[in-house]
Amino acid sequence: SIGPSLFYPHKKHQNTQKRLVIEGESSVLSLSYPPLPSPPGHPTPMASFPSPSIVAAAAAAPPRLAPGLSLSAAAVHHSSHAFRPRASLALRPSATASPANPLRCSHRRAVTPRSRRRTQGLGAASASAAGILGEERDGCLSCFPRSRRRGRPGLARFAPCALPHTSGLSLHSRRSGPKTRRSHILRAAGPDEPHVASPTWSEAALDKPYDPTIRNEALEDVLDTPLPSHPKLIRGQLKNGLRYLILPNKVPADRFEAHMEVHVGSIDEEEDEQGIAHMIEHVAFLGSKKREKLLGTGARSNAYTDFHHTVFHIHSPTKTKEYGESLLPSVLDALNEIAFHPKFSSSRVEKERRAILSELQMMNTIEYRVDCQLLQHLHSENKLSNRFPIGLEEQILKWDPDKIRRFHERWYYPANATLYLVGEIDDIPRAVREIEAVFEHTLSGNEGAPMSTGSPFGAMASLFAPKLPGGLAASLTGERSPATDKLKPIKRERQAVRPPVEHKWSLPEVDQAAKPPVIFQHELIQSFSINMFCKIPVNQVRTYKDLRSVLMKRIFLSALHFRINTRYKSSNPPFTSVELDHSDSGREGCTVTTLTVTAEPQNWKSAIKVAVHEVRRLKEFGVTMGEMTRYMDALIKDSEQLAMMIDSVPSVDNLDFIMESDALGHTVMDQLQGHDSLLGVAETVTLEEVNTVGAEVLEFISDFGKPSAPLPAAIVACVPKKVHIDGVGESSFEICPEEITESMKAGLEEPIYPEPELEVPKELITQSELEDLKVQHRPSFVPFKEDDVVKVFDNETGITQRRLSNGISVNYKITQNEARVGVMRLIVGGGRATEDSESKGSVIVGVRTLSEGGCVGNFSREQVELFCVNNLINCSLESNEEFIFMEFRFALRDNGMRAAFQLLHMVLEHNVWLEDAFDRAAQLYLSYYRSIPKSLERATAHKLMVAMLNHDERFVEPSPHSLEKLTLQSVKEAVMNQFVGSNMEVSVVGDFTEEEVESCVLDYLGTVSAAKSSNKEEHIEKISFLPSPSDLHFQQVYIKDTDERACAYIAGPAPNRWGFATEGKDLFNDIRSSSADEISAPANSGKTHINVRNHPLFFGITLSLLAEIINSRLFTTVRDSMGLTYDVSFELNLFDKLDLGWYVIAVTSTPSKVHKAVDACKGVLRGLHHNKIVERELDRAKRTLLMKHEAETKTNAYWLGLLAHLQSASVPRKDISCIKELTTLYESATIEDLYLAYEHLKVDDSSLFACIGIAGAESGEDVNDDEPELGLPGMVPMGGRGLSTMTRPTT
Repeated sequence: SIGPSLFYPHKKHQNTQKRLVIEGESSVLSLSYPPLPSPPGHPTPMASFPSPSIVAAAAAAPPRLAPGLSLSAAAVHHSSHAFRPRASLALRPSATASPANPLRCSHRRAVTPRSRRRTQGLGAASASAAGILGEERDGCLSCFPRSRRRGRPGLARFAPCALPHTSGLSLHSRRSGPKTRRSHILRAAGPDEPHVASPTWSEAALDKPYDPTIRNEALEDVLDTPLPSHPKLIRGQLKNGLRYLILPNKVPADRFEAHMEVHVGSIDEEEDEQGIAHMIEHVAFLGSKKREKLLGTGARSNAYTDFHHTVFHIHSPTKTKEYGESLLPSVLDALNEIAFHPKFSSSRVEKERRAILSELQMMNTIEYRVDCQLLQHLHSENKLSNRFPIGLEEQILKWDPDKIRRFHERWYYPANATLYLVGEIDDIPRAVREIEAVFEHTLSGNEGAPMSTGSPFGAMASLFAPKLPGGLAASLTGERSPATDKLKPIKRERQAVRPPVEHKWSLPEVDQAAKPPVIFQHELIQSFSINMFCKIPVNQVRTYKDLRSVLMKRIFLSALHFRINTRYKSSNPPFTSVELDHSDSGREGCTVTTLTVTAEPQNWKSAIKVAVHEVRRLKEFGVTMGEMTRYMDALIKDSEQLAMMIDSVPSVDNLDFIMESDALGHTVMDQLQGHDSLLGVAETVTLEEVNTVGAEVLEFISDFGKPSAPLPAAIVACVPKKVHIDGVGESSFEICPEEITESMKAGLEEPIYPEPELEVPKELITQSELEDLKVQHRPSFVPFKEDDVVKVFDNETGITQRRLSNGISVNYKITQNEARVGVMRLIVGGGRATEDSESKGSVIVGVRTLSEGGCVGNFSREQVELFCVNNLINCSLESNEEFIFMEFRFALRDNGMRAAFQLLHMVLEHNVWLEDAFDRAAQLYLSYYRSIPKSLERATAHKLMVAMLNHDERFVEPSPHSLEKLTLQSVKEAVMNQFVGSNMEVSVVGDFTEEEVESCVLDYLGTVSAAKSSNKEEHIEKISFLPSPSDLHFQQVYIKDTDERACAYIAGPAPNRWGFATEGKDLFNDIRSSSADEISAPANSGKTHINVRNHPLFFGITLSLLAEIINSRLFTTVRDSMGLTYDVSFELNLFDKLDLGWYVIAVTSTPSKVHKAVDACKGVLRGLHHNKIVERELDRAKRTLLMKHEAETKTNAYWLGLLAHLQSASVPRKDISCIKELTTLYESATIEDLYLAYEHLKVDDSSLFACIGIAGAESGEDVNDDEPELGLPGMVPMGGRGLSTMTRPTT
């Protein structure tokens, strides 16, 4: 199964979003059942159609042997998050950033196993190109950076860019967060020498067939062979103890990553220092003058802090654009100053103190509080339970510069740090010399250079430095390593070793008392969730035997996930989701297995019973031979695909992989080595061993209550205080620990039966059926009406345009960006805008219903999912206000592209609509709507959206009243009426041949029925902004909460991307210039300039640049100078088809400052007239967007977005010039052009809308009093459950 995140191994829209998913841990398995619905306004949940979460299990992530997101791994990630609700505020595809939550403070669903990681790490400042013109945005990667990079899915999801690279859905991985480093399953320390070691298992040995008669002893000897180390990874150490790693990497071209990791974090803080490591991160990073000098060079920088580490990182071009000088010395010099020579001035300390206190309030959502609860109980025996990086407010208020400086002197020194360089670094010896020149003399006069003889990482390679090889193993045993004993404090206290983190393991032989289930109850919690944890030592993957064990666990757990998914998906299950997570955590120093069950409160007992019953059934009977064969094959295919992409893995992904591997003590291999090693062990695996190894992982659940069973590390239930009961209303929710225990035991006592084998189709359309279709429909390409040409090919972009005889338009581009991988998107015009007053919610519920069912033709959901698994396909279905999308990611091997086209054909021609799927879809949206008042951000955003768009429900989630009026037939008609040949456009991008793609297009798209034309013309009811005057232009929302928080949204009208405003007004009539289409640049510039005002992308280009400039000013004014917020952003929501758009400013603050923050934001927005834009600001904005564009053109996903609407009749102004001239348009835009566009952003009092949300114990107003007709007073989604991590990576 291929996941959207595949677009690059945990691809980060790197320019827009940082790191991504499975937060910081090396995830061996991360699976989730039924993803949740996406809020209305958002593209419907990336509803995996049929959510190949199966492989999510199987291929979900073959042992992570090398960087890069495997096809299956991506699928796993995708299936886990795809269906989760997203804010309906944003209602528009993000420009170049993945859709993200509009409320930076929301976290991913609090009950997921990964959620506990969110509280583990904080970032300090976000200075990314995607953010503010290259200016540093101070935002802890743990708290907001991701939101800044990816755009918010709420009020606005437009990241500054003229053309969005996605049309409603993103093929990129959604990351957990910038600060939480990517999770891989196998990462690892390399050889013990500073340089490379060659593989120790020869190719001959790997190629030799496995002989089943081989003696067990001989097999053990072979499996004990060490895994090969990465052949290009260079390791070294300076005389002062600084370790460095260098890895040459060509993607992206002419850029490199430099990360300085200091091995100190919140776990090293004393009782009166809680949060001081995070404070130093802020002060050191944002106070660096040398880092500021990099602004304008195209470099982006950021920082984060977690339990054990503080990391400062810079993503930089290799050379300056003007003079071609190397930037590596300047980048290293900046890192040296930040890490080892910061200036703790009183002014900077006070500025960052204000920022951190604001950040603390911003983070303190209910999701974050749930995460803290999970960590506190999981690690109740050690400091991980009470040393969260954000710190304690009362202590943060007290520290003076001297106190902060003393902590820095104790821990920030070269021997306690590691420098990572990954990127286009061709001259390794020169890079080493530059490292030596910058860092060699970084040593205080009274400090000696501690050296270790036992490890290439020096003295700190001990149990007390989990980031270093050997450290983890030592900490597991509680023994001191020889290397540690040799390290003696030399004149300074900071040389002392750190206290170890001790764990109580969930092992049969460990004698400890059983912990009763813990219940965390809160009024802001909406649903029931329970987390069952098991904690064991990390098994470092260093030999083939270790790798073999990981492979067997993955096969076993994949089967469990798929069984739960399929067994109950076809009927209304008692749970909302079931997630199984088995992952290594370098930050926590352990391996944690988590079973998380989420359900509606009234169904919680049945949900627990189902989950534990299925676990016991798998443990007792094991996986079948068919399951083992299926998942093994998927893993090998996935690994092979990843190996083929070895030269297209971005530097940051390779770097993340290495850092996490070193933290866990795994061996680092490249993709080819990983694939060869996997093949080497695969043939030695037996069904009996798979079942034995897998059963051990699940014993803490399957044998729960037995004397011999390992005890769970913790069982934590997070539940609401009140629940909604139909016909009754709100009533108290009662639950006790004994009931939870009884439900678990009851589920284990249910009768169990073996799993039957399932027939998996090899193809959905047989060759004979295809021949019959071709005879019946006679597919062919037809001429374009304009010029009677059958095929249009553009040499400059490599884009081909075709049109089929049934009216379907086709665009494709052949590219080698990703080896033997392809992506495809179907775009159907209409979307939620076609809903009328009698069918509110019909499109979004209908799309969800179709994806919930997952059946096509005579094939069941289970069969379709396994078909996707076998062909490495990931498919998603979603909708937004303008369009319905279906998107595919597939491997171009074993007819993978034909398989994807077959599935698309079956969805279009033989879709199946099920009553129970409709019931589930409606219930999910009903639950989501009722949860709005539980979120400050969603309630605030909803209230603003409802007011601004004059109570138009098409831009928010459907109300209970609207949902009650829907039927299966009405939602089916609302969706299928849009699937008309001439209303459909398919774009394909990948590493295929012209013959391959055109054959698939003719065979499977050309044979789609053409007669599906609707007799009535598409009708869209009028969309308008609330007229002035009105008392709804400024509103407030109050929510009762134990803790105080505040946020605000400011929004107003804007034109759409193509220059149309409300009521169809064409703004080009106002701004059209009489100048020629092209003018020559000055003689010395050598560039061709375009008269931007005559180009259809005028508003897309100029508003994108304006957004960058406004964001920069908001940060420097409202955040940095005035200290009123930690997180503020300006985002645009530009539609393509609808004649409107809007902008949104989102700001978080405290109740005492939020009104001032709103006024300050309005001042910046309106201040462009008296505080004129200068050339420096415009140049920086251009550089940021052009760099982003250049980097993204190396990805298939971005090209898929560029191709969107190229032949769409509903977006008539888009043509090939909008793609070809994009770079020139940015370069040609002038300050005068920006002011012309600015005139059409409505910022006056009569047009601007604002809503302030305040939460606290004194908030007494009822948010439900304002709009009874909607059932809930105006509150708009902020991203919904599951997106909290996506908006603010906190681990």
